[in-house]
Amino acid sequence: MIYGITGNVQKDSLWEPAGRLLHWMERQGLAYCVHPELRSGLATHHPDLPNASGVPCVDTLTDVADIIISFGGDGTLLRCAHEVDQAETPILGINIGRLGFLAAIEVRGMLTAIEQIEAGAYLIDPRTTLKATVAGQPAALPWSWALNEWVVERDGPAGLISVDVKVDGVPLNNYWADGLIMATPTGSTAYSLAAGGPIVVPGSGVVTLSPLAAHALTVRPVVLPDTATIDITVQTPGRQGYILAGDGASASIGVEETQIRVERGNHRVRLVRLSDQHYFDTLRSKLMWGADRNARS
Repeated sequence: MIYGITGNVQKDSLWEPAGRLLHWMERQGLAYCVHPELRSGLATHHPDLPNASGVPCVDTLTDVADIIISFGGDGTLLRCAHEVDQAETPILGINIGRLGFLAAIEVRGMLTAIEQIEAGAYLIDPRTTLKATVAGQPAALPWSWALNEWVVERDGPAGLISVDVKVDGVPLNNYWADGLIMATPTGSTAYSLAAGGPIVVPGSGVVTLSPLAAHALTVRPVVLPDTATIDITVQTPGRQGYILAGDGASASIGVEETQIRVERGNHRVRLVRLSDQHYFDTLRSKLMWGADRNARS
């Protein structure tokens, strides 16, 4: 087993656990390679690491790694997933961010997690993706697929936009709103959740449509099968442009009535899940379900 190690080098909280992990892996005799940016920082923050400046390093971790370890929050793991792309190398997220629904392993448990992986006590959790095309061409973003969600929304101070939606060629609704979120089960705990969308268990095989600040009390989130083809046409006040965003990357769409199509992607993102880990455990922990909020620390 070879571990590829990457992380958010902008976070000061990266260097202590990353260094601790590499020291431990050296003692255990485990094979690893690191991202070039991470190696540069390790030489500065951990000069005591054996051969820190010569830590094995490759530009593309998927060329050699069996599992990629991503230090950061969910945003870091999303970027890692897009770098892995269709190579589908499994990813283990170690959380040094805030909530960490995707980066579900806390720093205090990272060494135990690696021990469990070495013992074979882990599963691969395949996550659905959504691909988007604009006027029949891949979206002009750094990527044309999303693990969390695709969003169409108004651009800046413009008024409400009209989002006309057809599902498998059948009209669903014309949303008069700030925008519309199309989320995978993985993305149901991200932007969609903040917009009032439902929490969906990964593997459910659905896509949720959640309007942003819809100008109608009867407009609610809709759950569709992930086999559906979603066609969207947007109209804006004064023929202004609007924004198409996927997994945090965005582009301005300057032409009204340009058709956007969203459908299930051609590949899945494979996340590493420990055998004793359950999605409901993550929900209870991250959302503090059942916690005594009146308890004094």
